[in-house]
Amino acid sequence: MILHPIDDPADERLADYRDLTDVALRRVSEPERGLYMAESAKVLGRALAAGHAPRSVLTARKWLPDVERLVGDREVPVYVVPDEVAEQVTGFAVHRGMLAAMQRPEPPAVAEVLAHARTVLVLEDIVDHTNVGAAFRAAAGLGADAVLVTPRCADPLYRRSVRVSMGTVFQVPWTRLPEWAPREGVGARELLTASGFHLAAMALADDAVPLDAFAARRPERVAFAMGSEGDGLSRRALAAADTVVTIPMAGGVDSLNVASAAAVALWALQHPPAG
Repeated sequence: MILHPIDDPADERLADYRDLTDVALRRVSEPERGLYMAESAKVLGRALAAGHAPRSVLTARKWLPDVERLVGDREVPVYVVPDEVAEQVTGFAVHRGMLAAMQRPEPPAVAEVLAHARTVLVLEDIVDHTNVGAAFRAAAGLGADAVLVTPRCADPLYRRSVRVSMGTVFQVPWTRLPEWAPREGVGARELLTASGFHLAAMALADDAVPLDAFAARRPERVAFAMGSEGDGLSRRALAAADTVVTIPMAGGVDSLNVASAAAVALWALQHPPAG
């Protein structure tokens, strides 16, 4: 690593880290510049273990031993700044030790992600980065082999998504699906079918199959689709589904938060009822 002590928050070398609280700015700039942010030693470690390349690291002097342990002999600039400079640049208190500007990898093809998967989580149009990160954490901890996100789903590599996932976005294979029914080309449904997946849609419907009954007779390869926070799955997603599945609820509650529902569904698939 190459150390660069910096005391001026206006220093151009810190441009990648500037004003991270401006969500609109990051949505525009991250894909364009091919960057995402890894926050904390745990997240950076998982990103590096996944083969992702750091463009630079921002940290305070007291965290240098941790940065050195992770970065090692890579020729990566490490910007060492006082806490107050880091806060002025990023717009928030960098209290997790470090931020790293990471080169965004090229997303793999859907067929590549599905090739060896048995249980897949599909996130349709989920716009809250916290929910996306939590769903990835559930996927990693509860046995999903891959995650697929639709074109309008929030970015799994956005800083909040990565942080909430505890870096599990780097250990679960994922990529973006095309539209369910594109005007040209192959749609999401066809890609899943071609790979031998049964598409189960989580939704409230009169004819929906209870989750425990579905889990007891689960197909060999299952893609479980979860919808957006407000409206749930789209009509196109429901029309594409082989089975509509619901979680039986009590106490006058009709549904769970999407990340919680994903966790329940994945747990049920891993622990089907006997008989």
